Amino acid sequence: MNSIAITGSTGYIGGLVARTLADAGVPQRLIVRDTARAPRLDGAEVAQASFGDRAAVEAALADIDTVLMVSASESEDRVDVHRAFVDAASAAGVSHLVYISFLGASPSATFTLARDHYATEQHIAASGLAHTVLRDALYLDFMHMLVGDDGVIRGPAGDGRVRGVSRADVAGVAAAVVRDPAAHAGARYDLVGPESLTMTEIAAIVSRARGTDVTFYNETIDEAYASRARWNAPGWQVDAWVSTYTAIAAGEMDATSDAVERVTGRAPQSLAEVLAATTAGALR
Repeated sequence: MNSIAITGSTGYIGGLVARTLADAGVPQRLIVRDTARAPRLDGAEVAQASFGDRAAVEAALADIDTVLMVSASESEDRVDVHRAFVDAASAAGVSHLVYISFLGASPSATFTLARDHYATEQHIAASGLAHTVLRDALYLDFMHMLVGDDGVIRGPAGDGRVRGVSRADVAGVAAAVVRDPAAHAGARYDLVGPESLTMTEIAAIVSRARGTDVTFYNETIDEAYASRARWNAPGWQVDAWVSTYTAIAAGEMDATSDAVERVTGRAPQSLAEVLAATTAGALR
């Protein structure tokens, strides 16, 4: 029997995968940093471990065949933390690792965090573990959060297009893969939605959903750094924020793929559908 461990169950993607498995009556082990925050689900046991704590991860993954590795929170040492988790999973005897990566992961990706995901993918491949990589696009769920208090989305995206994906669709693919990992061994799926949209088009869709005017302003790169300076974020974080938009301008966020429908049997959600499922208050 395929024993399954899920990381990130206190967050949205991991949490939705865990709930999907529980609803289907699939036993699982939830690997969390804080056991008090773990969801209480039928058929789920809980183990405590942080990604960077090799001994704890090895113990948490004992007797596990398949693990869903939801990428760790953004940080300057994220790749090191990921490598530690992969090494621990291998040492624990895990048979198959499913990794939530990012669309266009590459050592030369414009989006800086996509380079970190590529480095993690390379480490997973070098580990010898059977694996599946899920390269998700920008989340459609976050598009309305890009709107400033003045109703403007700002960033140096130009007329570039983005084919975003809903978090629910990513979780649906992940749940299907961990239940039948052998069918997806060695696969790398680009997880995207059905629409290729410019930021101007995204602003218009968000505007209709909110019932208020939303527009897009195409910042210069200098303007983008200046407008984000007020958050006093570390340099690597600001680089990530700005390069999200420059990657769109470069055409790196507009991949085409039917992986969501092939794996789940359902067409992926559009931005309008995602926003319609979001409460009106959350859109403002």
